Amino acid sequence: MPVRTSESSHGGGGKGVGLGLALGSALAFGGSGVAAKPLIEAGLGPLHVVWLRVAGAALVMLPLAVRHRGLPRRRPALLAGFGLLAVAGVQACYFAALSRIPVGVALLVEYLAPALVLGWVRFVQRRPVTRAAALGVVLAVGGLACVVEVWSGLGFDALGLLLALGAAGCQVGYFVLSDQGAGAGEEAPDPLGVIAYGLLVGAVVLTFVTRPWTMDWSVLSGTARMNGTEVPAAALLAWAVLVATVIAYVTGVLSVRRLSPQVAGAVACLEAVIATVLAWVLLGEHLSAPQVVGGAVVLLGAFIAQSSAPATGAAEPVAGSGAERELSARGTAAQ
Repeated sequence: MPVRTSESSHGGGGKGVGLGLALGSALAFGGSGVAAKPLIEAGLGPLHVVWLRVAGAALVMLPLAVRHRGLPRRRPALLAGFGLLAVAGVQACYFAALSRIPVGVALLVEYLAPALVLGWVRFVQRRPVTRAAALGVVLAVGGLACVVEVWSGLGFDALGLLLALGAAGCQVGYFVLSDQGAGAGEEAPDPLGVIAYGLLVGAVVLTFVTRPWTMDWSVLSGTARMNGTEVPAAALLAWAVLVATVIAYVTGVLSVRRLSPQVAGAVACLEAVIATVLAWVLLGEHLSAPQVVGGAVVLLGAFIAQSSAPATGAAEPVAGSGAERELSARGTAAQ
């Protein structure tokens, strides 16, 4: 369901603004983990942190939902898929993974999503993919082996890795859903409206799953330790809601409107780098040299998988095309 973009938006000035927005989105999404992990360590459950983030962002975006109040009637399946997968599923799995493995590792595992999408296209939809795309898959998987240090017998928490893979799987589900696009003659929905309703759906679902009334609300009135420094818990939550969710989603969507989806997706790969660096500086989470190299290989593989052209004779663009990223400018969803 491509978002119609005017030709003028791809001019030199538009591209400059678009690149700035894409970098801002990657920075905002990349900071979600370093804001959430201290709250988790201070006593909040991972799913409670997810609920606070999503519910807070849904309230901020509520005026946009009111503006697009006809959207649920026209595209209920899209909104349900966005809310369940790109918002609730990705966030819940990712934040739960953060409680068990380093931020950088969790996000790098999540970036297997482009490779998994190609697997869906090739083996489930039985559509051809390019050799470059296949190379991207091989590189991403090989890089992941270095990130999790398979030679040491998976030194990381196995459940944490499975949760991170679950986040990648939720991204795949949303990519496949968005690949359906708008039907013939059907106008594509406004991405900001989809985001607003996706957050509302995610907040409702997470309310039943997390039961926030059981949360230790007193944690939010105290402080959390960030690499030995006491930081107000409320400030970390405000960052997670306003910057790492609302600003991240909106700047991501606006960047796609000014750039080609391939360029926006490539810039979005910087999110994993930014998250890893921020976790290093702010949380003291250090990665070994093989993990750093493996992370670079994962990102290279993700970039190739996202930007490769469709194979000759393919009826539709394959797995790296705009349809999969128009509404999830970074990759979905959804960090």
